Amino acid sequence: MKIATWNVNGIRARQGQLLEWLATEKPEIVCLQEIKASPDQLPFELRDVEGYWSYWHGEKGYSGVALLVSKSLVDTSPVCSHPAFDFERRIACATIASPLGEITLASIYVPNGGKDYEAKLRFLDALDSFAAEAARAQRLVIFCGDLNVARTERDIHERERKPNQMGSRPDERALLERVISHGLVDVGRALDPDNDNLFTWWAPWRSLKQRNIGWRIDYVLASSALASRASASVVQREIGTSDHGPVVVTFGL
Repeated sequence: MKIATWNVNGIRARQGQLLEWLATEKPEIVCLQEIKASPDQLPFELRDVEGYWSYWHGEKGYSGVALLVSKSLVDTSPVCSHPAFDFERRIACATIASPLGEITLASIYVPNGGKDYEAKLRFLDALDSFAAEAARAQRLVIFCGDLNVARTERDIHERERKPNQMGSRPDERALLERVISHGLVDVGRALDPDNDNLFTWWAPWRSLKQRNIGWRIDYVLASSALASRASASVVQREIGTSDHGPVVVTFGL
């Protein structure tokens, strides 16, 4: 089973790229972030993506997330929702059945903190509580998305490192580590532990994407029982014109 996460940075601008990529890659589950569109702004092809149950949780021109679940995986549309701490339509959840039991999926777009750093910390703190609750209930989870925090300095290209810059501050890193500590595994890093050029976002200037001078801020975090079945994790830097690349993880489920 392939699970993919992609910050598309405007779904209407990336509509054709998304549909072409879906037809080629065929992931069973897709988590999208920063769709920047309300459901009534979506063209028909996106409201009802062929072969997928689609849940769009966005608003006009800003933020927003989506979940696409292949109809080959589930017979009926999964019930999607968002936790109480959601604001600006930044998290959507669904539960699907698997041979290991029910899995709670979440597409997550953490605030970057530029306009309101405290709101970013509050969101990460609430996400920590959400992960802790799932761990206490022994629920399997997969958290996917743009978490807007680079875990360590190696997750930022050496040319982009600056003291105390947002996305790499100790307090936000500590909160992300707390989320992960609830029995979750950073699958991308676990499968590629020695790669110092593993990035998922590139600032849109100076051809940084083409040169792979970027940050790793997009993650697939999975319960350890699921992560142990992950066989591949790939960042598809060459796909699309978003400043993020899709991250695709293959699980043996």
